[in-house]
Amino acid sequence: MSWMPSSDPVLGDPHSCDKLDLVIVPRVRDLGDGFAVRRALPHGKRQMVGPFIFFDQMGPVQFLPGHGLDVRPHPHIGLATVTYLFDGRILHKDSEGNALEITPGAMNLMTAGRGIAHSERSPLEARTGTQTMAGIQSWIALPAAQEEIDPSFQHFSATTLPTVEDCGISARIIAGSAFGVRSPVRTASEWLYAEVCLDAAAQIPLDPDTEERAVYVAEGEVEVAGDVFEGPRLLIFRPGDRITIRATRNSRLMLLGGTALEGPRYIWWNFVSSRKERIEQAKEDWKQGRFAKVPDESEFIPLPE
Repeated sequence: MSWMPSSDPVLGDPHSCDKLDLVIVPRVRDLGDGFAVRRALPHGKRQMVGPFIFFDQMGPVQFLPGHGLDVRPHPHIGLATVTYLFDGRILHKDSEGNALEITPGAMNLMTAGRGIAHSERSPLEARTGTQTMAGIQSWIALPAAQEEIDPSFQHFSATTLPTVEDCGISARIIAGSAFGVRSPVRTASEWLYAEVCLDAAAQIPLDPDTEERAVYVAEGEVEVAGDVFEGPRLLIFRPGDRITIRATRNSRLMLLGGTALEGPRYIWWNFVSSRKERIEQAKEDWKQGRFAKVPDESEFIPLPE
């Protein structure tokens, strides 16, 4: 996916929970062909939560036969992308030669480092009938010392990621540690990412040891310290407090956060860096065709004017 600046919505939540730092109402962006996303980060009042600098909820959207997602090859630097699906399939191809289908519950971490290009499309087989797609795509800003590492890709199927099941709680640990278990995914910095499905009245603790923490309510409704929040909402919590999140109806949450980076980042289109001049270099490199090509792709997204 791609990012460009846009206006943030006016927040209308009357809630005053003193454990919350900010409540973000995701803004809706139409990426074409009726494919809409809800964008929670970056936001005018908060650029990052831990290293999370971009957070989009995709769909749910239903494609008619013959149609699908078609994100042409585009570049990234200075970040890692995480594509996590609730429903549907996406064919990922990148300039390092990786090509595989992303399926629900799998962890797909593409580290751009000094530069990578990739495409995201619905597989041909998925276009033969009606298909539904839903999920989350997020970007993880890299520590300044690792912004120029070699690009790479990690894939972990849903069956290889640790899960927790207990009393109306179903959780999958995508990265980092939660509920006493740790994901096998290798990360450039310490961060947490987990999907949690709660039955109505079920509740979970939010670990106070994570420096910066947030909960994205993708579906349903939750109660925190007496205040109720309906999805979609990004709830960003103050550091150190012990938090209990209770579902008031069946809900799907994403837990996210981690250690704060050493400073803010410049972000322009698909480029993230601690140095403004590096963004300018990446813009010129894409414009002049210096990024490696994605195999079997003849199209690309031009640099925005």
